[in-house]
Parts: sequence; C-alpha cells; structure tokens
Amino acid sequence: MIRRRTTPTASQGPDHEQDRDRGLFQGAVIGRRSLASAAGVGIIAAGVAACSNEDPLAKDSESAKGGDSSASDGGGKSGAIVVGSQQYYSNEIIAELFAQALESAGAKVERQYQIGQREVYVPELKKGSLDVMPEYLGNLLQYLDEKAAKGTAEDLAEGLSSALPDGLRALPYAKATDQDSYSTTQEFASQNSLKEIGDLAGQKDLKIAANPEFEERPYGPKGAKSQYDVDISVVPVSDSGGPLTLKALMDGKVQIADIYTADPSIVKNDLVVLEDPKVMVLPENVVPIVSEKVDDKGAAAIKKVTDALTTEELIKLNTRSVDDKTDSKTIAKDWLEKKKLLK
Repeated sequence: MIRRRTTPTASQGPDHEQDRDRGLFQGAVIGRRSLASAAGVGIIAAGVAACSNEDPLAKDSESAKGGDSSASDGGGKSGAIVVGSQQYYSNEIIAELFAQALESAGAKVERQYQIGQREVYVPELKKGSLDVMPEYLGNLLQYLDEKAAKGTAEDLAEGLSSALPDGLRALPYAKATDQDSYSTTQEFASQNSLKEIGDLAGQKDLKIAANPEFEERPYGPKGAKSQYDVDISVVPVSDSGGPLTLKALMDGKVQIADIYTADPSIVKNDLVVLEDPKVMVLPENVVPIVSEKVDDKGAAAIKKVTDALTTEELIKLNTRSVDDKTDSKTIAKDWLEKKKLLK
C-alpha cells in the first residue's frame, strides 16, 4: 500500500507527535501538529487543510476526500486508474480535476492523495502503483536529470520525454505555473532594498522556511550561493509553503520563505516575491505524468483540463481551499462544470 501523509483539519487538535517535534526552529523539522500545538489549532483553520483530513502517520490508506484511495503495488483494483497527489493541497486539487475528468470519460478511478514528495511517489510511479500524477516541469526534470533541466517550458517538456522511465509519459503541460519562490515581507524588503534574490548577498544569518528537501534542491542554499552569492540556511517546515511556512515568516523566525507562487497568501499578506533573473527556479508549469494504463480517451480528457488551467484559475481554486476550507472534490466539480468539462 502507498503510505499517505495528509494534513490535519482544524477539528484535529495536537497529539503525541509533540514530543517528536519539540525542537521548533532549532534545526528540527517543524511539523504541522507541533506548531499548531504551540500556536493553537487556529493556524490550521486559517490554512490549507481544507483538502484532506487524515492522520499523517496512518499506515493504511483510507478513503480520501474525492473518492476511494486504495491501491497496491500492482496498481488500482479491477484495472482502475490510480490518481495520486503530492502532500500539497493545490496538487490535490489538480489531481481531483484529473480524476473527475477521467471518470466523466468513462474510466474507473481510485485516489491516492497526499502521498508525500518526489522521493516517496516517484518510485511508486515507476512500480506502477500510480497511473496519474500532477507534476511541475522544472522540478520533475531536475529530479530525474539535473543536467538536462534548463531552458524554456518547451525545452523542459522535451527533456522530460527522454528522462521519464519506460511506461510513463508526460501529457501536454498547462499554462498554469506554481513556482517555488524566495518571498519576504514588505517590511524586510523595504528595509534592505530588496528586489531580486541577488540583493540578499551580504545579509547575515539569513534563514528560509521551506520543506526539508529544499536543502538539496538546485535552487536551495547551494544554488543561491553559486548563482547569487547568497548565504542562506533552511529552517525545515513540512507543509509545502503552507500556513506554518507563512507563520514562520510573519513571526520573524525567518526572513525568507518558499511560498509557492499560486498560493493566495502572497497577495493577501502583501508579500514580495524576489525576482530571479538568472532563472534559478525553472518554469514550473503543471504537467500530467501518466502510465500506459491511461489510453487516448483518458489523455484527451486530462488535456481538456490542462488546456483550461491558467495560473489565475489555479490561484482561484487554491483560494477556495485556503479561505473557504472547501474540499478538493467540491472545488474540482464546480470548476469542471463551469468550464463544461463534465458530461
């Protein structure tokens, strides 16, 4: 079974994970539950937890919002197409868009949402446990073949066609992008005359709140040093640029945060996304990765979704999750019906 890690909802209070996560901002990974314990469950209520409501330590996959999520190493039961998502609320929304589009085209679908990051789900894709995964061009190609990861979105898509393992293919990418970013507050940007990432050079004791794996990403501390001569350390916050990452920034625990650019919190909190003139962060257009189980009819159904998905549309979808606490199934259904993509 694929082990899913999911976000607790506001109704789920802190539990015994506190002891494990007690080292807040002292080099330990900051978990959702530990920071919620420190600041109250209102943090989660204000954040991205709308899409999922399960215990992140659950060993057995249970039903995710949006449908049945059971799957094994052999893929979906009875030939069903297994749709997965990252441990990121926006990625789950996109996955649900794909899932409902496939169902509308006549496919049987199982859902495996909030699985984790690439280190977890890419092996599952290779094994055939997953059949559809929303991905992001630059990040995926950097993970598969860092040397090939350069250029425009079109260049990256071409590189993916060669880098993906046998049995997997990338469908046409969307206009929608969701970039990693070096974001900061208006106050810190004004005080230090910051406009682009390179303006951080020379700043002392810089810290960025980001997922733990950010440490090894090409646009992490090593990339910041080699591309912009910026020295920065990672404060690990395991919520994919969500409310805990934002809280670390707004509370002054860090000066910079990796908040994804389709997250409505950037506009809501008047944050400054530092420019990246050297394109350290490659284009992150949404791209569906599918297995051979997805036939031409299924691929066409998914393509209708990506053809209609722009960055502006993605921000609107994300806003319904963050602000209204609407679940991914409802968000996807409403959007697909509005776009007349359901039969």
